[in-house]
Amino acid sequence: QVQLVESGGGLVQAGGSLRLSCAASGRTFSNYAMGWFRQAPGKEREFVATINWSGRSTVYADSVKGRFTISRDNAKNTVYLQMNSLKPEDTAVYYCAADRSVMVHTTSTSYDYWGQGTQVTVSS
Repeated sequence: QVQLVESGGGLVQAGGSLRLSCAASGRTFSNYAMGWFRQAPGKEREFVATINWSGRSTVYADSVKGRFTISRDNAKNTVYLQMNSLKPEDTAVYYCAADRSVMVHTTSTSYDYWGQGTQVTVSS
């Protein structure tokens, strides 16, 4: 079992930045690929970014490429999402998730554990 707790969400103006953190506890963090997803009101949960166990492989949704950066610190059992140049359409609840696979995946059904989410609101 892996427990995930997100933090760092909040209200920011368009063009601003936020850094989300996801602290993991339980099984060995470095065994898991990690992902960030988001869900806006009335919309389905969508993929944002993922990183493999070593941090050497990352994948981003086209909508955030060049603005968001996913990273991890296995010594701290934490994965991060640095979000720059935020837009109102980035407003959503952001979730981190853990995947026991050695591959990176962009589909939510591939992930085994989920956090409770953190709200990000970008004002125009």
